[in-house]
Amino acid sequence: MKLYDITRPINPHLAVWPGDTPFSSRMVMSIEQGDSVNLTTITTTSHLGTHADAPSHFLADGLTIDQVPLTAYLGPATVVTVQREAGPLTPTDFPNLDWTKVERLLVHSSASSIPLDQFPTDFVYPSPELANWLGQYGLVLFGSDAPSMDDLNSKTLEGHKALRRNGLAILEGLLLSHVPDGVYELVALPLKIEGGDGSPLRAVLRG
Repeated sequence: MKLYDITRPINPHLAVWPGDTPFSSRMVMSIEQGDSVNLTTITTTSHLGTHADAPSHFLADGLTIDQVPLTAYLGPATVVTVQREAGPLTPTDFPNLDWTKVERLLVHSSASSIPLDQFPTDFVYPSPELANWLGQYGLVLFGSDAPSMDDLNSKTLEGHKALRRNGLAILEGLLLSHVPDGVYELVALPLKIEGGDGSPLRAVLRG
């Protein structure tokens, strides 16, 4: 049994959405300076690196991250590499996939190969057609190494909303370059942030 860490490392150089709050840390207590412990204060966006989107991120009446059921973030997950470099994904981008055996879909694209300090401006995202397809087969989660479920300039967020209508949880910013395609056990729990619209998480695959 092998464990794959599919989480982007958090540091001040990790790229965030343009205009969002980057990660920073400040040591407020230090053993070296005579304190009894080391203690650090951190500041960052809730959508840092590898993270979960809550429905409240894109819906005014959506569930917050502490309200979402955790079952979607634990269980069998299928990693699939797509050849498309950017733009909306459709079912035809997964020609050899047996959808009846997929519970959680994790999309590996070229976004996993971009340096962590660079924000991708062109990336893949699920079309409403794909979201409806996933819902038809009863999938519970869609995850991607891309930073969003919609185009960078989208204001309507149709991909996010279509996934929600079909009952799928969302993971963004996965790091899948070192993971062979296949079926694994996913563990990717968001933090219990009351009222939060998203949460960084530690995502791992076991298989």
